Amino acid sequence: MQKRWTIEQADAQRIQQLQQQLKIHPALCKILVQRGLDDYEKAKDFFRPGLDALHDPWLMKDMDLAVNRILKAIEQKEIILVFGDYDVDGTTSVACMFQFIQTITAPELVDFYIPHRYREGYGISKQGIDFAKEHGFTLIISLDCGIKSVELIQYAKEGGIDFIVCDHHLPDEQLPPAVAILNPKQTDCSYPYKELCGCGVGFKLITALVQQLNRPLEEAYAYLDLVATAIAADIVPITGENRILAFYGLKKANENPCNGIKALQFLSGHTKALHITNLVFLIAPRVNAAGRMDDARKAVQMFIAKSYEDALSFAEMLHSDNDERKEADASITEEALHIIQQNPELQKRKTTVVYQPHWHKGVVGIVASRLTEHYYRPTIVLTQSGDYAAGSARSVAGFNLYEAIHACREHLLGYGGHFAAAGLTLETNKIEAFAQAFETVVAAQIPDELLIPEIKIDAEISFADIKPNFFNIIQQMEPFGPENMRPVFITRNVMDAGYSKLVKEQHLRLVAKENNTVLTGIFFRAAHYLPIVQQGTFDIVYTIDENEWNGSVSLQLKVLDIRPSA
Repeated sequence: MQKRWTIEQADAQRIQQLQQQLKIHPALCKILVQRGLDDYEKAKDFFRPGLDALHDPWLMKDMDLAVNRILKAIEQKEIILVFGDYDVDGTTSVACMFQFIQTITAPELVDFYIPHRYREGYGISKQGIDFAKEHGFTLIISLDCGIKSVELIQYAKEGGIDFIVCDHHLPDEQLPPAVAILNPKQTDCSYPYKELCGCGVGFKLITALVQQLNRPLEEAYAYLDLVATAIAADIVPITGENRILAFYGLKKANENPCNGIKALQFLSGHTKALHITNLVFLIAPRVNAAGRMDDARKAVQMFIAKSYEDALSFAEMLHSDNDERKEADASITEEALHIIQQNPELQKRKTTVVYQPHWHKGVVGIVASRLTEHYYRPTIVLTQSGDYAAGSARSVAGFNLYEAIHACREHLLGYGGHFAAAGLTLETNKIEAFAQAFETVVAAQIPDELLIPEIKIDAEISFADIKPNFFNIIQQMEPFGPENMRPVFITRNVMDAGYSKLVKEQHLRLVAKENNTVLTGIFFRAAHYLPIVQQGTFDIVYTIDENEWNGSVSLQLKVLDIRPSA
């Protein structure tokens, strides 16, 4: 698939000033300036994150109300229910809050509740509130959900149950009638950092409770490995406070993780240090699989397990859910690609809408993402859900998917989501009409260049710049993630050193030379690029990585794209 290359720009004068202060390679200074780290102090805070730089939790609107209501509940021996969503952010939030509340009240006076993905759906459910009523709960703390549950929280209130909402999703005009709403995205909340995930908001509430009770802050920091897992999985920006939380959370995950993370790491066969990408690709899919394939309650049970053996038994369940998820995801992706490949009309479109009644509801979102890797365009995958069709939509970078679906709402029973992803429900006899309308709307709105994947390139360097010291500074920029991605470089007029070859028939192992410097690289699923490499000079886009082989460590390129030189 052809890709667009965009080289990021930055103010030359600022780069020069920063280089004079930091005395590091100008390409690295350029990257820092591009990321808003354009003076010595900002760079220092970035490279040396400190827990003392976390914001005061009391700056968050309603924090005093939330803390007072929880302490009143504890004083009066009320029973508290910790309620969270079934994804990684929700289950980690619940694990943190539930464990902490257990340390400040009698353990039998607190329980947790995770709604069932298919029986109850996303967020606060009527079933969950009825469960609370039946079992005498008078306070519900909701995490990673609740900001839009106006009617349900009213229903709870009428039944004598108070709500504290900890959420990070965008609030609507009308807010739920909760005792306290902690959400930095509220327009009248002066909390300085707006990009916390749900578990991050819960962590701020725990920190405030710890302070109010005059307990050591280490009691709050004990949950940082779970907070980092949520930050990684929820794809929030790894800037500001999230960077500090992720940095120290990874440190804890490597030095002293909770039993659940330890067990998942063991089952995934990962023995090296955990990086943020390991949390994204090893831990998160296994936790998410519980909610997708079965019931996410066991993810919380794994995170809160007191012994490693208990954690391992829950982790094994998650691991097998994930294997089941992988099988479903692979077979459905294959089937969906076959449907498109058999139909020239579908191939020509600017959208993909596919439906099969037997597809597993838990993986349609993953399949939609997979399909965009083959046909880079807004994609919707639908399956049968009860009497209706339901599914997930995924966009391409820069295109507002939610608006496009909103424009086709006459064909739908319900929909929700945001810029890049959405969910929708419709009658099965409306699928064809909806697919046509969606194609018409997208084709009229989407610029052609958005249908070509873009690689954002941070800086142009030569191979001679790639030295251990240069790479060490890149490593200190971790943890990587949205708004602080692993730096991407370009080097031009590179030649094959004569040893490039295919590995396992589908990957390209590159031995490349620029001026007098030779480096090796790996380009996955790129066998078809070998002729370009062998025909003459080429330009190469890559990230820099370490390669361990027979006990020795060397720097290598992880290739993202290659083009013949102009």
